[in-house]
Amino acid sequence: MAEWVNASVKQVTHWTDSLFSITLNAPITPFTAGQFAKLALEIDGERVQRAYSYVNAPSDENLEFYLVTVPEGKLSPRLHALQPGQPVIITKEAAGFFVLDEIPDCTTLWMLATGTAIGPYLSILQEGKGLARFEHIVLVHAARYAQDLSYLPLMQQLQQRYNGQLRIQTVVSREETAGSLTGRIPKLIESGELEAAVGLPMTAEHSHIMLCGNPQMVRDTQQLLKETRGMRKHLKRKPGHMTSEHYW
Repeated sequence: MAEWVNASVKQVTHWTDSLFSITLNAPITPFTAGQFAKLALEIDGERVQRAYSYVNAPSDENLEFYLVTVPEGKLSPRLHALQPGQPVIITKEAAGFFVLDEIPDCTTLWMLATGTAIGPYLSILQEGKGLARFEHIVLVHAARYAQDLSYLPLMQQLQQRYNGQLRIQTVVSREETAGSLTGRIPKLIESGELEAAVGLPMTAEHSHIMLCGNPQMVRDTQQLLKETRGMRKHLKRKPGHMTSEHYW
């Protein structure tokens, strides 16, 4: 059974009406970049909990999570309304295997995310450990509207920091915006637009694909890459080309 500890809200950043980040301080056990924790509140005598990926690097004591408010949700609207100094409960131990140690060697590591699922990639890239073995890293963040690309400034800072190793690409599905591709990730892979935009091929021989976000995007992308690129899911006992996170 999970061990819970008390956390204190340090900051809530409101990106849009529905997107926000919450920063906490809590005595957690050290985690690995890419992992997630569960946050909870006691509501009407019930502990309501949800899993959220860490956005911050493990070396950062400020624990950051990127959330979307689900209007009818039990937890997210209440987390959205929290003020600095108020309490939250968090699992002491992180969970999940969406970490670099699970990724096989390859030339190009693709990090594909929709919505708030950009979080684990930002944690991995901010920490910076274990990335030297990849010649290229491609970070793709897909959202509905340009205003939903909350962490684009941080992505651009990371691109500068990695000095040519990291390429970033934003995707917007419901409007056209300068610098972003328009559409859904699977279609942009199928048409070749994504590879053309970043200037790198997505091949079974040289690439590994990390997928995090909308379950339909994950399924559709996996199916497409299986059928058209000869890729398969990565398993410890049978190395492959695609790794996905499942915690919803």
